[in-house]
Amino acid sequence: MAKKKSFAARKVGIVGASVTPFKGRWVEKTFYDLAQWATRDALKDAGISPAEVDAVAYGIYNDIFERAAIPEHPLQGIIGLPNKPGIRVTNGGATGIYTIASAFAFVASGMYDTALVLGVEKATDCYDFVSRSATPEVIKTIAWSGDSFFEQKIGWTASDSYAEVILAYMDEHPGDLKPEVTAKISSVLSEHVKTNPYAQRQFDQVTPEEVLNSRYIVYPLKEMEICVYSEGAAALVLAEEETAKAIAKNTGRPVVWITGVGLSNEWSFAGKGMNHWGRIYSHHVAAQQAYEMAGITDPAKEIQVVELHDAFIQQLEISMAEMGFVPMGRADALVDDGLMLDGGPISVNPSGGLLYCGHAVGASNIMSAWAARNELIDKGKHRALVHGTGSTICQYGGVAILEHED
Repeated sequence: MAKKKSFAARKVGIVGASVTPFKGRWVEKTFYDLAQWATRDALKDAGISPAEVDAVAYGIYNDIFERAAIPEHPLQGIIGLPNKPGIRVTNGGATGIYTIASAFAFVASGMYDTALVLGVEKATDCYDFVSRSATPEVIKTIAWSGDSFFEQKIGWTASDSYAEVILAYMDEHPGDLKPEVTAKISSVLSEHVKTNPYAQRQFDQVTPEEVLNSRYIVYPLKEMEICVYSEGAAALVLAEEETAKAIAKNTGRPVVWITGVGLSNEWSFAGKGMNHWGRIYSHHVAAQQAYEMAGITDPAKEIQVVELHDAFIQQLEISMAEMGFVPMGRADALVDDGLMLDGGPISVNPSGGLLYCGHAVGASNIMSAWAARNELIDKGKHRALVHGTGSTICQYGGVAILEHED
């Protein structure tokens, strides 16, 4: 693993954040509307105007969802940032965490003093006229993210891509990822989401038995163990240290510092070239980079909040092991040892995660950062981890460490 030799010269903090409600479909809102809404509320939270924002990084996953080849270009004027630099980031499901990292680099490098992070997605404008629903067309659209020369033509989906990794892990660790544990985790997350008024499934609580009895989508993934497609937007305002402290003094809301960032891209194809089949190694590499930057040696003891990209419950468990919270092969310890249950030492996805808050792809990890920031400030916790993943067989991995100083 290549190690970083030097870190950012300037501290970077989150001084504003917002989300729109996540919904299965925003019939009355375009992605222009959602982006403007999230921007307005984030700037209001930071107590600044668009004129005080130096740059913007857009997280928009899929051109076909937005029905535009360059969906970010109309947003520049709409959100009040003409003649300011803006970049578009797209890294599959990890688009949000990579967008955060890009804006972080803008500010940490000294290039800009403030930056807006804006993620937006309008996934279910897609429509299949045969089934009279969005789902088949959404799945087809996501399939264009895969191998368009071979896999996409034989029916590739995100579910079976992740299932490849999960099944390989289960082959290596046959006693782990027990169905009763994955069902319990889904049920726990459904309870967490009750406190998130922006969530798509705020009042969709389920029991472990209901999860166990839900239908298989792709073995071993069941319907109630899989994230839901969403539409929505989320935004953060980042600032360098002096600017951040001035904003915090004005708003009375403390700065949450980004103290570590790690990113990793893996192989995109199963099999050839991979010497760690059954691992999600991109998550391990990204986490180790972020821990080194933040000075973390024992994440299970030093991190109190985890907002993890839970596209699938089984992937959540493997990702927690890859990031060092539980041993590889003993991911079920999250439940068996009570690590993530109420009263446990780690609060995992207090937002409800992507399963219950929703997965508005470009905005999802930004929503996670919004939720982690709230948890640190409102509950007085010290350190949080925000995680993102995406693309075929979890190719992309991203981790950000957030810290709250009293």
